Amino acid sequence: MERWHMYYAIHSMKNQGFSKRQIAEKRQLDFRTVSKYLAMTPEEFEESVLKKERQRRLDLYEGVVTDWLRQHPDMSAAQVYDWLQEHYKVTIAERTVRRFVEELREKYSIPKAKEPTRQYEAIEDPPMGRQMQVDIGEKWVRDAYTQRYNKLYCIAAVLSHSRYKWGMWYTRKPTSIQFVQALQMCFEYLCGMPEELVFDQDRLLAVDENYGDIIYTQQFEQFRLSSGFKVYLCRGSDPESKGRSEAVVKYFKGNFAKNRLFMGIDIWNESFEDWLDRTGNAKRHGITKKIPAEVFEQERLFLKPVPSTIEYSEDILTAIVHKDNKIFYDGNRYTVPLGTYLPGREVALEVEGDTLIVRDLVDNYFITDHTISKEKGVLVKNSNHSRDTSTKLDAVQDELWNRFNSSDEAGMFLTQIRRLKPRYARDQFALIGKTLDGHEQITVWNALNYCLTHSLFSAVEFRNATEHFSSRLEAAAAEAPLIGNVIAFDTTAAISKKRELSEYARAAKGGDQ
Repeated sequence: MERWHMYYAIHSMKNQGFSKRQIAEKRQLDFRTVSKYLAMTPEEFEESVLKKERQRRLDLYEGVVTDWLRQHPDMSAAQVYDWLQEHYKVTIAERTVRRFVEELREKYSIPKAKEPTRQYEAIEDPPMGRQMQVDIGEKWVRDAYTQRYNKLYCIAAVLSHSRYKWGMWYTRKPTSIQFVQALQMCFEYLCGMPEELVFDQDRLLAVDENYGDIIYTQQFEQFRLSSGFKVYLCRGSDPESKGRSEAVVKYFKGNFAKNRLFMGIDIWNESFEDWLDRTGNAKRHGITKKIPAEVFEQERLFLKPVPSTIEYSEDILTAIVHKDNKIFYDGNRYTVPLGTYLPGREVALEVEGDTLIVRDLVDNYFITDHTISKEKGVLVKNSNHSRDTSTKLDAVQDELWNRFNSSDEAGMFLTQIRRLKPRYARDQFALIGKTLDGHEQITVWNALNYCLTHSLFSAVEFRNATEHFSSRLEAAAAEAPLIGNVIAFDTTAAISKKRELSEYARAAKGGDQ
């Protein structure tokens, strides 16, 4: 833009009557530069000067792009542009990259390998929220470690009006249950669902066309009835009726998957999600001339709410933990504690009344819970999930353990409380500390051993036990003066000997005095 302003200023001064030499002196330019710019039309200046300036920025990547084109002759300029953004964060107009690729192909004699084209019938766009098309594609990709080619399967979905896209990749052909779960994840990703879904005749959802009375698989029929969407099943050899999903599958395979090395399905799906945000839904559509992500912000208002009564055919309801430590459920996002995310990790979900409980899928231990939101498209967040409080809780536990003279019994008792009651560990520790302040050491140790013997890992049980043993000591002290051979002492004058807490522990266990 700086050079263009200079070009404009030179011509403006010329129109005001300044000579070439006066312009050169006032602008501090070479006389020959002023003469050259004055002789150029704006189109000539754009072609000869500005284009060369932009070209110099891409010259840094000439070797890289040339290697890409030689390794993958069928690589499109759009994919080169996407890879430059992904790997080198290049910010430049896409048409400049397109011209740059054309020049490199001509300079190094790298013709583009053409793929057979396929014709589609143009149809009008349905209204917002009316229709979504779903299809399954296959793509052979090369493994980064073994250098062998593996077949990946992709479930692709696209909203027919906004062209907003979603997809999920698998290393094996998806089952009927996985297909249903993918649709559920898609609805949750969109925070809603359209009125009608368009499918091909696939065995994952339809057993038999039955002359128009479609017989669906058990899993899909259960999902369809509970969700309430309409189904349009394409007739055989009729790709035009679902041309958008056909084009999206081709787009996924040609722009994202082509020439990309496979380093595991979790990394692949994470990169694919980033690609959707960066390119798939952020790039201007070639037909509608609109950006899908922007149109989708309007179309999402016309989507139907995702029913909360959907039940899976499997016994366990699961959710994928996303890299920003959140899960999707019933059209909303729910946070999980920081650090829960691992690549490909799933968690088990339980619904009790209006509470969503999140547990570990393997060990079934409690992770967190949320009150289920009745709204759609909201983020339900627990403030404790945005920071790591384990360090402070460790300090509280250590301080409490020291008050028990760091005994093994107390350590086990506190650890079990924290493991079994992670949400209330801080409150449990506070109650134990308050109990220690109000009772004698021998009472404390009697209560601790009672709780350990009966596996009562609870601060409330510990408090109740101390109150019980304390009342027994008070009753024994009250009966002592009634015994004839017992000499009563004036407790105000007596000086008691302080003993270590461990001695009381041995006494409580029946050890030597």
